[in-house]
Amino acid sequence: MTVQRNPGTPLTPDWFADIRINTPATLRRAASLPARRSLKKEWQAAWLLNAVRCIDLTTLAGDDTVDRVERLCAKARQPIAPEELAAMGVEGLTTGAVCVYPTMVATAKRALGNSGIPVASVATGFPAGLMPLDLRLAEIRYAVDQGADEIDIVITRAHVLGGDWAALYDEIRAMREACGAARMKAILATGDLKSLENVARASHVAMQAGADFIKTSTGKEGVNATLPVSLVMTRAIREYHALTGHKVGFKPAGGLKTAKDAINWEVLMAEELGRDWLSPDLFRIGASSLLGDIERQISHHLTGRYSAAYRHAIA
Repeated sequence: MTVQRNPGTPLTPDWFADIRINTPATLRRAASLPARRSLKKEWQAAWLLNAVRCIDLTTLAGDDTVDRVERLCAKARQPIAPEELAAMGVEGLTTGAVCVYPTMVATAKRALGNSGIPVASVATGFPAGLMPLDLRLAEIRYAVDQGADEIDIVITRAHVLGGDWAALYDEIRAMREACGAARMKAILATGDLKSLENVARASHVAMQAGADFIKTSTGKEGVNATLPVSLVMTRAIREYHALTGHKVGFKPAGGLKTAKDAINWEVLMAEELGRDWLSPDLFRIGASSLLGDIERQISHHLTGRYSAAYRHAIA
């Protein structure tokens, strides 16, 4: 993949329209990632444990209840069985965050107590974002007032599809200000953006507007996180870091369901951005069912047998 720009062009919203992507090269590179590292036994287990600490354990269902969120938080505090962690010499493993709707933030904060696990809240009319801006900003402020440590915002896709980069920048900038001290993850809904060039452009706009993370998807689109889209976004992060010295995090969400998926995305982070981006400060995985498969793989590593899937169900 190549991102091309005119030398000396200022980093302003108008610059983003000049970004170009070599799509065939991007697809070839993404297709090579699953085969690039063969991780076995204790090495595979170590990468899977690292994936656990980068998971935003999520419930975003219409039938969410206090009990469900409390169970999710209990799982976030103890994602892997204590005896299995002890067998691997690991202590204090938790997930990276718990992600819920704004009305469940207070419940999650109580359930997590002094665990140190952040509470992330979706906001801004998730998942479509088709609400007046003042209402979307009010939702951010409500979630922050309830105690949210992180806010996952959604963008107006029409700004991207219409090439109105200044409007997209202004919108995200207003959301960044509404977040206050909370970290902001900008969901680009890449499955709706039609092209890899639009993904790259939206990534740069979001970072320039102050996003702490850029995130692939809401998990509600027809197509969610894919390796080609993630490659484009991580390359945008790399270029932005080279231009500004500022590190922006990355969060794939939607479609990551297996332990193999987790390792593939970790390999992407390691090879494209380096070891710094293998920590929860700069890498999160938005998932609900992924943790169950990782648990089964850890159990197999320790016992040689796969445990039943129902043993790892949260809700």
